[in-house]
Amino acid sequence: MRAPPDLGRPPDIPPKALAMAMALMETGRLHRYSEAGGDGGLVAALERDFARMMGRRYAVALNSCGSALFLALKTAGVVPGDKVLFNAFTLGPVPGALQHVGARPVLVEITEDLVIDFDDLRAKARASGARVLLLSHMRGHLCDLDALAALCQDEGITLIEDCAHTLGAAWAGRQAGNFGLAGCFSFQSGKHVNTGEGGILITDDDDVAAQAILHAGSYRLYRQNGTCPPEQVMADWFDRCGNFSLRMSALVAALALPQLPLLPKRVADWNTSHDRIARRLQAAPGFVLPHRPQAEAYAQSSLQFRLPARDKTAMASFIAEARARGVWVKWFGSTSPEGYSSNPGQWPGAQATEVPRACAIQSTLCDIRLPLELSAQDCELIVDALIEAAEATDDEEVRRAKA
Repeated sequence: MRAPPDLGRPPDIPPKALAMAMALMETGRLHRYSEAGGDGGLVAALERDFARMMGRRYAVALNSCGSALFLALKTAGVVPGDKVLFNAFTLGPVPGALQHVGARPVLVEITEDLVIDFDDLRAKARASGARVLLLSHMRGHLCDLDALAALCQDEGITLIEDCAHTLGAAWAGRQAGNFGLAGCFSFQSGKHVNTGEGGILITDDDDVAAQAILHAGSYRLYRQNGTCPPEQVMADWFDRCGNFSLRMSALVAALALPQLPLLPKRVADWNTSHDRIARRLQAAPGFVLPHRPQAEAYAQSSLQFRLPARDKTAMASFIAEARARGVWVKWFGSTSPEGYSSNPGQWPGAQATEVPRACAIQSTLCDIRLPLELSAQDCELIVDALIEAAEATDDEEVRRAKA
């Protein structure tokens, strides 16, 4: 019998990107700026194209999404000791960005649909006095962003969006990354644009863009950025912003630029695979999937499900059995971090006791990556392996819950 496909396979680098990277390497001019002048080259071109694609005034290309999150917080005025809200379903770079800027984390509960809980957000904001929310659209799940933006305005909260998993996604026709002060995107190999590593920050705010450009390491060459605020704004900030050397390299931009036009086709491909697998799992005993609202246009390069009838021992057995059958399942409830996955009890400075519901949800939450170009048969093989793994590891308690 044919084995399930490799779920860790990243998006291919298109031939045009390989040719652009090779041509760049032959010049030896890989740095982000040129003292002899110029238009900023490929990094500036990427910034212009990305800003245009997202409908924002400014894009600042960086060496990672983690750097974008850090600069978004810093340029929003977060200083050491400030409290910052963030949802309790995310990955390590989000609490890492808070630690980098010296902020104190305030965890917010999530719902069973894996999005931030508005009631807990309002209560935590009022109780803590935190005035910044770093919202992770974790694994591509969007909350009601119109309602969230209204809540943030009512409570005086500055919203920053972590869009590492939502490039190409939208809420009610408006792209993710356009609802807050800044949106932060990832070009890491497992994301929608594969450059190995890289990130980009978008904003409409002159001051945020100016600080991000200067902190990223522009020296006096900031006019070579693809999108740049007026000269007076840059002059106002120049002597106040340290150079952190966070800007993207030209080689990364060479790999990214030709992939931007491929996004609509990639998103359609991922969503087709996601929906094929989701339909069968939703009908399978013991599996629970998050609800996707009609207003959400998702870009789902992964799929999440829960097995809520299981305890930790039963979950660990299921994970091992699924992997033995060739499907690499990730589990957010493991005792220690594994690979890229972690939970609130494993983040520096975070208090997992603040979010018991989020911890309970994640204790039975699983995740699989979806490579591009899965066939219908590939999807069937993945689901077969997951269902067989669940059946093989059912104990009496799980069987009673299914019945």
